[in-house]
Amino acid sequence: MKIAIYGRTVSRGFGESISNLFHFLKKERKEVIIYQPFRDFLDSEKILNIKPDGLFNNHEDITGNADIMFSIGGDGTFLEAVSIVQDDGIPIVGINTGRLGFLADIPSDHIESSLSAIFKEQYTVENRSLVRVKLIGRDLDGFCCALNEVSVQKRHASMITIHTYLNDVYLNSYWADGLIISTPTGSTAYSMSVGGPIVTPDSNNFIISPMSPHNLTIRPLIVPDINRFRIEVESRDDSYLMTLDSRTEILKGDVQLLLEKADFTIKTLRIKDATYYNTLRNKLMWGVDKRN
Repeated sequence: MKIAIYGRTVSRGFGESISNLFHFLKKERKEVIIYQPFRDFLDSEKILNIKPDGLFNNHEDITGNADIMFSIGGDGTFLEAVSIVQDDGIPIVGINTGRLGFLADIPSDHIESSLSAIFKEQYTVENRSLVRVKLIGRDLDGFCCALNEVSVQKRHASMITIHTYLNDVYLNSYWADGLIISTPTGSTAYSMSVGGPIVTPDSNNFIISPMSPHNLTIRPLIVPDINRFRIEVESRDDSYLMTLDSRTEILKGDVQLLLEKADFTIKTLRIKDATYYNTLRNKLMWGVDKRN
């Protein structure tokens, strides 16, 4: 099995866990390739003393050279790993050295037991849908899909007006700070922070969540992911922000967005008995009494 390791930086407190991960992979006789900037960081911090079998920098480097990818960090790091894997079908496993971690859900103190279960094929595969973006009026370079969400947002103090169409049928004009189109995976991310509902990852839906709408009767809306969106934005300075997960673009006001479900999925692995509902309870501390 060929293992790809993706990461950015980790705090010194996780250095021992990362070192143990590489020693464990060596003991298991796995071929390991590492994202080069992450290898450089580990070398500079004297965390890694094992020579990897190879390095990679981008999607082209990883194609055909990995069976599974481990993302080391938080959910932001996981989303960056998605932009490396893209449509290659390589499963991604998140090892959490960040904070909340819905995608990076393996704790750093459970690395060996979790990896042992994976190598014994004691897991289930989850296929996570993505939203694809196309621009009318401008080309969009690079990876044009998002695992969590696409959003449009104001650049300055004034609200923007977001005219939204589903399959060219008018839905609404949102006068707001912005609008989030979320996948089920992204329902526990930006969408949740503005009051959107939590949707299980296997749901075939998109979530439309306005950001601070001027009309207080406007609420989040769940629609089937067979719908295609067209979005037009009006703003006083004739520009606005668009985000694809952690990527940000400044767009002119005459640039429209076309959004639809991508024709591929991202595979994630979940250790048996580690259910999505366990993750929700633990990460959101449901049922925990903090009064004492």
